[in-house]
Amino acid sequence: MPTTQDIVQKLWSLCHVLRDDGITYHEYVTELTYLLFLKMAKETGTEEHIPPGYRWDDLLAKQGIELLTYYKKILIDLGTKGSTRVQAIFADASTSFRQARHLAQVVSDIDALDWYSAKHEGLGDLYEGLLEKNAEETKSGAGQYFTPRPLIESMVELIKPQPGERIQDPAVGTGGFLINADRYIRAHTDDYHDLPVAQQNFQRREAFSGVELVPDVQRLALMNAMLHDIEGDIVSGDTLGPTGARLPKADVILTNPPFGTKKGGGGPTRDDITYPTSNKQLVFLQHIYRGLVPGGRAAVVLPDNVLFEEGVGQKVRADLLDKCSLHTILRLPTGIFYAQGVKTNVLFFTRGKTDKGNTRTVWFYDLRTNVPSFGKRTPLTRAHFADFERAFGSDPHGQSARHDQGEAGRFRPFTREDIAKRGDNLDIVWLKDQSVTDHAELPEPDEITAEIITRLQTALEEMQALQEELGGAA
Repeated sequence: MPTTQDIVQKLWSLCHVLRDDGITYHEYVTELTYLLFLKMAKETGTEEHIPPGYRWDDLLAKQGIELLTYYKKILIDLGTKGSTRVQAIFADASTSFRQARHLAQVVSDIDALDWYSAKHEGLGDLYEGLLEKNAEETKSGAGQYFTPRPLIESMVELIKPQPGERIQDPAVGTGGFLINADRYIRAHTDDYHDLPVAQQNFQRREAFSGVELVPDVQRLALMNAMLHDIEGDIVSGDTLGPTGARLPKADVILTNPPFGTKKGGGGPTRDDITYPTSNKQLVFLQHIYRGLVPGGRAAVVLPDNVLFEEGVGQKVRADLLDKCSLHTILRLPTGIFYAQGVKTNVLFFTRGKTDKGNTRTVWFYDLRTNVPSFGKRTPLTRAHFADFERAFGSDPHGQSARHDQGEAGRFRPFTREDIAKRGDNLDIVWLKDQSVTDHAELPEPDEITAEIITRLQTALEEMQALQEELGGAA
Protein backbone atom coordinates (compact mmCIF):
# COMPACT_ATOMS: atom_id res chain seq x y z
CA MET A 1 0.00 0.00 0.00
CA PRO A 2 1.49 3.36 -0.98
CA THR A 3 2.30 5.86 1.77
CA THR A 4 1.46 9.56 1.78
CA GLN A 5 5.04 10.30 0.71
CA ASP A 6 4.65 7.96 -2.29
CA ILE A 7 1.53 9.85 -3.34
CA VAL A 8 3.25 13.21 -2.82
CA GLN A 9 6.14 12.06 -5.01
CA LYS A 10 3.69 10.89 -7.71
CA LEU A 11 1.84 14.20 -7.73
CA TRP A 12 5.08 16.15 -7.68
CA SER A 13 6.54 14.23 -10.61
CA LEU A 14 3.76 15.67 -12.79
CA CYS A 15 5.19 19.15 -12.43
CA HIS A 16 8.13 18.16 -14.66
CA VAL A 17 5.65 17.46 -17.47
CA LEU A 18 3.93 20.75 -16.84
CA ARG A 19 7.13 22.74 -17.14
CA ASP A 20 6.75 22.23 -20.89
CA ASP A 21 3.58 24.32 -20.51
CA GLY A 22 5.53 27.11 -18.83
CA ILE A 23 4.04 26.36 -15.38
CA THR A 24 6.23 27.14 -12.36
CA TYR A 25 6.43 25.06 -9.15
CA HIS A 26 4.37 27.58 -7.22
CA GLU A 27 1.75 27.80 -9.98
CA TYR A 28 1.56 24.03 -10.00
CA VAL A 29 0.88 23.81 -6.25
CA THR A 30 -1.78 26.51 -6.59
CA GLU A 31 -3.30 24.59 -9.52
CA LEU A 32 -3.30 21.41 -7.46
CA THR A 33 -5.15 23.32 -4.75
CA TYR A 34 -8.15 23.68 -7.04
CA LEU A 35 -8.06 20.14 -8.44
CA LEU A 36 -7.37 18.43 -5.10
CA PHE A 37 -10.16 20.43 -3.49
CA LEU A 38 -12.67 19.05 -5.97
CA LYS A 39 -11.34 15.49 -5.68
CA MET A 40 -11.02 15.52 -1.90
CA ALA A 41 -14.53 16.95 -1.48
CA LYS A 42 -15.76 13.85 -3.29
CA GLU A 43 -13.57 11.47 -1.27
CA THR A 44 -14.57 12.99 2.07
CA GLY A 45 -18.29 13.27 1.32
CA THR A 46 -18.34 17.07 1.61
CA GLU A 47 -19.48 17.92 -1.93
CA GLU A 48 -22.54 19.67 -0.53
CA HIS A 49 -20.31 22.76 -0.21
CA ILE A 50 -19.91 22.76 -4.01
CA PRO A 51 -22.90 23.50 -6.29
CA PRO A 52 -24.04 20.66 -8.61
CA GLY A 53 -22.37 20.80 -12.00
CA TYR A 54 -19.06 21.99 -10.55
CA ARG A 55 -17.89 18.79 -8.89
CA TRP A 56 -15.07 16.32 -9.61
CA ASP A 57 -17.14 13.86 -11.64
CA ASP A 58 -18.46 16.74 -13.78
CA LEU A 59 -14.86 17.65 -14.60
CA LEU A 60 -13.86 14.02 -15.17
CA ALA A 61 -16.62 13.61 -17.76
CA LYS A 62 -15.08 16.26 -20.07
CA GLN A 63 -12.39 15.60 -22.69
CA GLY A 64 -10.07 17.59 -24.95
CA ILE A 65 -10.49 21.32 -25.34
CA GLU A 66 -13.93 21.04 -23.67
CA LEU A 67 -12.15 19.94 -20.48
CA LEU A 68 -9.93 23.04 -20.38
CA THR A 69 -12.85 25.36 -21.21
CA TYR A 70 -15.03 23.80 -18.52
CA TYR A 71 -12.21 23.91 -15.95
CA LYS A 72 -11.77 27.65 -16.57
CA LYS A 73 -15.53 28.11 -16.04
CA ILE A 74 -15.39 26.20 -12.73
CA LEU A 75 -12.61 28.44 -11.44
CA ILE A 76 -14.50 31.62 -12.33
CA ASP A 77 -17.94 30.53 -11.10
CA LEU A 78 -16.86 28.99 -7.76
CA GLY A 79 -15.46 32.38 -6.75
CA THR A 80 -19.08 33.50 -6.28
CA LYS A 81 -20.92 30.20 -5.72
CA GLY A 82 -20.92 27.51 -3.04
CA SER A 83 -20.04 27.88 0.65
CA THR A 84 -18.10 30.82 2.09
CA ARG A 85 -14.91 28.75 2.34
CA VAL A 86 -15.30 27.54 -1.28
CA GLN A 87 -15.68 31.13 -2.49
CA ALA A 88 -12.60 32.19 -0.51
CA ILE A 89 -10.49 29.38 -1.99
CA PHE A 90 -11.58 30.18 -5.56
CA ALA A 91 -11.57 33.99 -5.25
CA ASP A 92 -9.94 35.49 -8.38
CA ALA A 93 -8.83 32.00 -9.40
CA SER A 94 -7.37 31.39 -12.84
CA THR A 95 -5.50 28.55 -14.50
CA SER A 96 -1.95 28.41 -15.77
CA PHE A 97 -2.75 25.48 -18.07
CA ARG A 98 -2.44 26.32 -21.76
CA GLN A 99 -2.74 22.83 -23.21
CA ALA A 100 -5.77 20.61 -22.61
CA ARG A 101 -3.65 17.43 -22.77
CA HIS A 102 -1.58 18.52 -19.79
CA LEU A 103 -4.70 19.24 -17.73
CA ALA A 104 -6.18 15.90 -18.80
CA GLN A 105 -3.03 14.09 -17.65
CA VAL A 106 -3.11 15.72 -14.21
CA VAL A 107 -6.85 15.07 -13.76
CA SER A 108 -6.43 11.45 -14.83
CA ASP A 109 -3.43 10.85 -12.57
CA ILE A 110 -5.14 12.44 -9.55
CA ASP A 111 -8.21 10.26 -10.12
CA ALA A 112 -6.06 7.12 -10.37
CA LEU A 113 -4.28 7.61 -7.03
CA ASP A 114 -4.89 5.23 -4.13
CA TRP A 115 -7.24 7.51 -2.23
CA TYR A 116 -8.02 4.86 0.37
CA SER A 117 -4.49 4.97 1.75
CA ALA A 118 -4.40 8.78 1.39
CA LYS A 119 -7.53 9.11 3.51
CA HIS A 120 -6.18 6.59 6.02
CA GLU A 121 -3.02 8.64 6.61
CA GLY A 122 -4.81 11.98 6.38
CA LEU A 123 -5.51 14.14 3.37
CA GLY A 124 -4.11 17.11 5.22
CA ASP A 125 -0.74 15.37 5.58
CA LEU A 126 -0.73 14.73 1.84
CA TYR A 127 -1.28 18.39 1.11
CA GLU A 128 1.32 19.52 3.65
CA GLY A 129 3.75 17.14 1.97
CA LEU A 130 3.21 18.95 -1.32
CA LEU A 131 3.78 22.33 0.32
CA GLU A 132 7.00 21.07 1.88
CA LYS A 133 8.15 19.65 -1.45
CA ASN A 134 7.52 23.00 -3.08
CA ALA A 135 9.57 24.78 -0.45
CA GLU A 136 12.45 22.31 -0.84
CA GLU A 137 12.54 22.59 -4.62
CA THR A 138 12.14 26.31 -5.07
CA LYS A 139 14.44 27.56 -2.28
CA SER A 140 12.69 30.90 -2.66
CA GLY A 141 9.29 32.17 -3.67
CA ALA A 142 6.82 29.92 -1.91
CA GLY A 143 9.69 28.58 0.17
CA GLN A 144 9.69 31.79 2.15
CA TYR A 145 6.26 30.90 3.48
CA PHE A 146 7.31 27.51 4.79
CA THR A 147 8.77 26.94 8.24
CA PRO A 148 10.40 23.50 8.72
CA ARG A 149 7.96 21.15 10.41
CA PRO A 150 10.42 19.92 13.13
CA LEU A 151 10.86 23.52 14.29
CA ILE A 152 7.11 24.16 14.28
CA GLU A 153 6.46 20.96 16.24
CA SER A 154 9.07 21.87 18.84
CA MET A 155 7.70 25.39 19.31
CA VAL A 156 4.13 24.09 19.66
CA GLU A 157 5.20 21.36 22.11
CA LEU A 158 6.87 23.94 24.37
CA ILE A 159 4.15 26.60 24.19
CA LYS A 160 1.41 23.98 24.90
CA PRO A 161 -1.77 25.46 23.37
CA GLN A 162 -4.89 24.51 25.35
CA PRO A 163 -8.57 23.98 24.52
CA GLY A 164 -10.52 27.22 24.73
CA GLU A 165 -7.53 29.43 23.88
CA ARG A 166 -7.47 31.78 20.92
CA ILE A 167 -4.43 30.96 18.81
CA GLN A 168 -3.16 33.38 16.19
CA ASP A 169 -0.54 33.50 13.44
CA PRO A 170 -0.28 37.04 12.03
CA ALA A 171 1.97 35.83 9.19
CA VAL A 172 0.17 32.57 8.57
CA GLY A 173 1.79 31.47 5.27
CA THR A 174 0.38 28.05 4.42
CA GLY A 175 -0.92 27.53 7.96
CA GLY A 176 1.73 25.24 9.46
CA PHE A 177 1.64 26.70 12.99
CA LEU A 178 -2.16 26.63 13.24
CA ILE A 179 -2.34 23.08 11.86
CA ASN A 180 0.20 21.81 14.36
CA ALA A 181 -1.39 23.66 17.29
CA ASP A 182 -4.71 22.04 16.36
CA ARG A 183 -2.98 18.65 16.09
CA TYR A 184 -1.42 19.12 19.55
CA ILE A 185 -4.76 19.94 21.20
CA ARG A 186 -6.51 17.06 19.42
CA ALA A 187 -3.82 14.65 20.64
CA HIS A 188 -4.48 15.71 24.25
CA THR A 189 -8.30 15.63 24.03
CA ASP A 190 -9.01 12.40 22.11
CA ASP A 191 -9.54 14.34 18.88
CA TYR A 192 -11.77 16.82 20.79
CA HIS A 193 -14.14 14.04 21.92
CA ASP A 194 -13.21 14.75 25.57
CA LEU A 195 -14.57 18.30 25.21
CA PRO A 196 -18.20 19.48 25.54
CA VAL A 197 -19.96 20.01 22.20
CA ALA A 198 -19.87 23.81 22.53
CA GLN A 199 -16.10 23.73 23.06
CA GLN A 200 -15.63 21.35 20.12
CA ASN A 201 -17.42 23.87 17.92
CA PHE A 202 -15.26 26.68 19.33
CA GLN A 203 -12.10 24.74 18.46
CA ARG A 204 -13.19 24.15 14.87
CA ARG A 205 -14.69 27.55 14.15
CA GLU A 206 -13.18 30.21 16.41
CA ALA A 207 -9.98 29.04 18.11
CA PHE A 208 -7.61 29.60 15.19
CA SER A 209 -7.04 32.77 13.18
CA GLY A 210 -4.39 34.11 10.84
CA VAL A 211 -3.51 36.80 8.32
CA GLU A 212 -1.62 36.33 5.06
CA LEU A 213 -0.53 39.17 2.78
CA VAL A 214 -0.20 37.18 -0.46
CA PRO A 215 -3.62 36.06 -1.83
CA ASP A 216 -2.34 32.87 -3.49
CA VAL A 217 -0.64 31.80 -0.27
CA GLN A 218 -3.78 32.57 1.76
CA ARG A 219 -5.58 30.27 -0.65
CA LEU A 220 -3.12 27.48 0.22
CA ALA A 221 -3.66 28.15 3.94
CA LEU A 222 -7.46 27.96 3.57
CA MET A 223 -7.16 24.66 1.73
CA ASN A 224 -4.73 23.28 4.29
CA ALA A 225 -7.01 24.31 7.16
CA MET A 226 -10.06 22.82 5.49
CA LEU A 227 -8.33 19.46 5.05
CA HIS A 228 -7.57 19.48 8.79
CA ASP A 229 -11.18 20.34 9.72
CA ILE A 230 -10.34 23.89 10.83
CA GLU A 231 -12.85 26.60 9.93
CA GLY A 232 -11.13 29.48 11.71
CA ASP A 233 -10.77 32.96 10.26
CA ILE A 234 -7.75 33.01 7.90
CA VAL A 235 -7.94 36.30 6.04
CA SER A 236 -6.03 38.00 3.25
CA GLY A 237 -4.58 41.32 4.37
CA ASP A 238 -1.66 43.21 5.87
CA THR A 239 -0.97 42.65 9.55
CA LEU A 240 1.05 45.87 9.50
CA GLY A 241 -2.05 47.72 8.29
CA PRO A 242 -5.70 48.01 9.37
CA THR A 243 -6.26 44.23 9.12
CA GLY A 244 -3.73 43.62 11.89
CA ALA A 245 -5.18 46.38 14.06
CA ARG A 246 -8.59 44.67 13.99
CA LEU A 247 -7.33 41.26 15.13
CA PRO A 248 -8.67 40.22 18.55
CA LYS A 249 -6.15 39.66 21.33
CA ALA A 250 -4.83 36.12 21.53
CA ASP A 251 -3.90 33.67 24.26
CA VAL A 252 -1.18 32.15 22.07
CA ILE A 253 0.73 33.54 19.09
CA LEU A 254 2.97 31.24 17.04
CA THR A 255 4.57 32.75 13.97
CA ASN A 256 7.53 33.25 11.64
CA PRO A 257 7.08 36.80 10.28
CA PRO A 258 8.56 37.79 6.90
CA PHE A 259 12.09 39.20 6.93
CA GLY A 260 13.18 42.48 5.35
CA THR A 261 11.84 46.01 5.01
CA LYS A 262 8.37 47.15 4.06
CA LYS A 263 8.05 47.68 0.30
CA GLY A 264 8.46 51.29 -0.68
CA GLY A 265 9.91 52.14 2.75
CA GLY A 266 7.91 53.88 5.41
CA GLY A 267 6.38 52.44 8.54
CA PRO A 268 3.20 50.50 9.26
CA THR A 269 -0.15 51.97 8.24
CA ARG A 270 -1.70 51.62 11.71
CA ASP A 271 -1.72 54.09 14.55
CA ASP A 272 -1.42 51.64 17.45
CA ILE A 273 2.27 50.88 16.87
CA THR A 274 4.41 52.80 19.35
CA TYR A 275 7.69 52.60 17.41
CA PRO A 276 7.01 52.86 13.65
CA THR A 277 9.79 51.59 11.35
CA SER A 278 10.20 50.11 7.87
CA ASN A 279 11.78 47.01 9.48
CA LYS A 280 8.92 44.51 9.25
CA GLN A 281 10.20 42.17 11.95
CA LEU A 282 10.28 44.96 14.54
CA VAL A 283 6.71 45.97 13.69
CA PHE A 284 5.52 42.36 13.77
CA LEU A 285 7.19 41.92 17.15
CA GLN A 286 5.29 44.94 18.49
CA HIS A 287 2.03 43.58 17.09
CA ILE A 288 2.68 40.23 18.77
CA TYR A 289 3.43 41.34 22.32
CA ARG A 290 0.75 44.04 22.18
CA GLY A 291 -1.71 41.46 20.80
CA LEU A 292 -1.41 39.01 23.71
CA VAL A 293 -3.87 38.94 26.60
CA PRO A 294 -2.27 39.26 30.09
CA GLY A 295 -0.64 35.87 30.70
CA GLY A 296 -0.74 35.08 26.97
CA ARG A 297 2.37 33.49 25.51
CA ALA A 298 4.22 33.58 22.22
CA ALA A 299 6.95 31.79 20.32
CA VAL A 300 8.29 33.81 17.39
CA VAL A 301 11.02 33.20 14.79
CA LEU A 302 13.09 36.35 14.24
CA PRO A 303 16.41 37.13 12.50
CA ASP A 304 19.55 38.15 14.37
CA ASN A 305 19.22 41.86 13.57
CA VAL A 306 16.21 42.11 15.90
CA LEU A 307 18.54 41.17 18.76
CA PHE A 308 21.15 43.86 18.16
CA GLU A 309 19.72 46.63 15.94
CA GLU A 310 20.11 50.05 17.54
CA GLY A 311 17.72 53.02 17.41
CA VAL A 312 14.15 51.77 17.08
CA GLY A 313 15.36 48.19 17.59
CA GLN A 314 16.70 49.02 21.06
CA LYS A 315 13.45 50.79 21.99
CA VAL A 316 11.33 47.81 20.88
CA ARG A 317 13.49 45.35 22.84
CA ALA A 318 13.27 47.51 25.97
CA ASP A 319 9.48 47.69 25.57
CA LEU A 320 9.28 43.91 25.10
CA LEU A 321 11.43 43.28 28.18
CA ASP A 322 9.15 45.58 30.19
CA LYS A 323 5.75 44.38 29.00
CA CYS A 324 6.62 40.68 28.82
CA SER A 325 8.70 38.06 30.52
CA LEU A 326 11.15 37.23 27.73
CA HIS A 327 12.27 34.02 29.40
CA THR A 328 13.97 32.06 26.58
CA ILE A 329 15.86 32.68 23.34
CA LEU A 330 16.78 29.74 21.13
CA ARG A 331 19.61 30.55 18.71
CA LEU A 332 18.81 28.42 15.66
CA PRO A 333 21.39 26.72 13.44
CA THR A 334 22.06 28.00 9.92
CA GLY A 335 20.66 26.35 6.81
CA ILE A 336 17.18 25.51 8.12
CA PHE A 337 15.51 28.19 6.02
CA TYR A 338 15.69 28.49 2.27
CA ALA A 339 17.54 31.79 2.10
CA GLN A 340 21.26 31.11 2.39
CA GLY A 341 23.08 32.54 5.37
CA VAL A 342 19.98 33.78 7.26
CA LYS A 343 20.56 33.50 11.01
CA THR A 344 17.46 33.20 13.15
CA ASN A 345 16.23 32.76 16.70
CA VAL A 346 13.05 31.79 18.49
CA LEU A 347 11.90 34.20 21.19
CA PHE A 348 9.61 32.73 23.87
CA PHE A 349 7.77 35.24 26.05
CA THR A 350 4.67 35.72 28.23
CA ARG A 351 2.71 38.97 28.43
CA GLY A 352 2.77 40.44 31.94
CA LYS A 353 -0.23 41.62 33.93
CA THR A 354 1.47 45.01 34.22
CA ASP A 355 3.54 46.92 31.63
CA LYS A 356 6.76 47.28 33.62
CA GLY A 357 9.57 45.08 34.86
CA ASN A 358 8.31 41.70 33.69
CA THR A 359 11.62 40.28 32.45
CA ARG A 360 14.01 39.29 35.22
CA THR A 361 16.15 36.62 33.54
CA VAL A 362 16.58 35.57 29.92
CA TRP A 363 17.86 32.06 29.26
CA PHE A 364 19.78 31.53 26.02
CA TYR A 365 20.18 28.18 24.30
CA ASP A 366 22.87 28.17 21.59
CA LEU A 367 21.95 25.59 18.94
CA ARG A 368 24.13 27.34 16.35
CA THR A 369 27.76 27.48 17.47
CA ASN A 370 29.70 24.34 16.51
CA VAL A 371 26.57 22.80 15.02
CA PRO A 372 26.69 21.60 11.38
CA SER A 373 24.77 23.68 8.86
CA PHE A 374 21.57 21.96 7.81
CA GLY A 375 20.36 21.37 4.28
CA LYS A 376 19.55 18.50 1.93
CA ARG A 377 22.60 16.50 2.99
CA THR A 378 21.90 17.07 6.71
CA PRO A 379 18.12 17.41 7.11
CA LEU A 380 16.72 19.00 10.26
CA THR A 381 14.76 16.57 12.45
CA ARG A 382 12.81 16.81 15.68
CA ALA A 383 15.62 14.95 17.46
CA HIS A 384 17.89 17.98 16.98
CA PHE A 385 15.67 19.91 19.44
CA ALA A 386 15.56 17.19 22.13
CA ASP A 387 18.28 18.65 24.39
CA PHE A 388 16.81 22.13 24.13
CA GLU A 389 13.34 20.88 25.00
CA ARG A 390 14.71 19.11 28.09
CA ALA A 391 16.56 22.26 29.15
CA PHE A 392 13.44 24.41 28.55
CA GLY A 393 11.29 22.25 30.84
CA SER A 394 7.59 21.49 30.88
CA ASP A 395 6.25 24.90 31.91
CA PRO A 396 5.13 26.92 28.83
CA HIS A 397 5.95 30.20 30.62
CA GLY A 398 9.57 29.18 31.14
CA GLN A 399 9.15 28.74 34.92
CA SER A 400 10.49 25.18 35.18
CA ALA A 401 13.62 24.58 37.27
CA ARG A 402 16.60 25.21 34.98
CA HIS A 403 20.31 24.48 35.16
CA ASP A 404 23.06 26.88 34.07
CA GLN A 405 25.38 24.76 31.93
CA GLY A 406 28.28 27.23 32.29
CA GLU A 407 30.68 28.64 29.70
CA ALA A 408 31.21 25.25 28.06
CA GLY A 409 27.47 24.50 27.86
CA ARG A 410 24.70 25.63 25.53
CA PHE A 411 22.16 26.89 28.09
CA ARG A 412 22.86 29.99 30.18
CA PRO A 413 20.91 32.71 32.02
CA PHE A 414 21.48 36.46 31.83
CA THR A 415 19.72 38.84 34.21
CA ARG A 416 17.83 41.94 33.16
CA GLU A 417 20.67 43.95 34.71
CA ASP A 418 23.25 42.06 32.61
CA ILE A 419 21.27 42.88 29.47
CA ALA A 420 20.82 46.55 30.44
CA LYS A 421 24.60 46.90 30.74
CA ARG A 422 24.79 45.75 27.09
CA GLY A 423 22.39 48.50 25.98
CA ASP A 424 19.61 45.87 25.74
CA ASN A 425 21.61 44.05 23.06
CA LEU A 426 20.43 40.42 23.07
CA ASP A 427 23.02 39.15 20.59
CA ILE A 428 24.82 37.13 23.27
CA VAL A 429 27.37 34.42 22.44
CA TRP A 430 29.74 32.73 24.86
CA LEU A 431 30.79 29.48 23.16
CA LYS A 432 34.08 29.56 21.24
CA ASP A 433 33.39 29.04 17.52
CA GLN A 434 35.73 26.25 16.39
CA SER A 435 35.28 27.15 12.74
CA VAL A 436 37.10 30.43 13.37
CA THR A 437 40.32 28.54 14.14
CA ASP A 438 39.69 25.54 11.89
CA HIS A 439 40.02 26.79 8.30
CA ALA A 440 38.60 23.54 7.00
CA GLU A 441 35.31 24.36 8.68
CA LEU A 442 34.94 27.94 7.51
CA PRO A 443 31.47 28.80 6.14
CA GLU A 444 30.88 28.57 2.41
CA PRO A 445 31.59 31.79 0.43
CA ASP A 446 27.85 32.29 -0.30
CA GLU A 447 27.09 32.14 3.44
CA ILE A 448 29.82 34.70 4.20
CA THR A 449 28.52 36.94 1.42
CA ALA A 450 24.94 36.62 2.71
CA GLU A 451 26.10 37.55 6.23
CA ILE A 452 27.89 40.67 4.91
CA ILE A 453 24.80 41.70 2.90
CA THR A 454 22.56 41.23 5.95
CA ARG A 455 24.83 43.41 8.08
CA LEU A 456 25.01 46.12 5.41
CA GLN A 457 21.22 46.09 4.98
CA THR A 458 20.77 46.41 8.72
CA ALA A 459 23.20 49.36 8.83
CA LEU A 460 21.35 51.02 5.94
CA GLU A 461 17.98 50.54 7.67
CA GLU A 462 19.37 52.07 10.86
CA MET A 463 20.64 55.10 8.89
CA GLN A 464 17.25 55.48 7.20
CA ALA A 465 15.46 55.27 10.56
CA LEU A 466 17.80 57.93 11.97
CA GLN A 467 17.17 60.14 8.94
CA GLU A 468 13.40 59.77 9.44
CA GLU A 469 13.74 60.69 13.13
CA LEU A 470 15.84 63.75 12.31
CA GLY A 471 13.39 64.75 9.60
CA GLY A 472 10.48 64.41 12.02
CA ALA A 473 12.31 66.43 14.66
CA ALA A 474 12.92 69.23 12.17
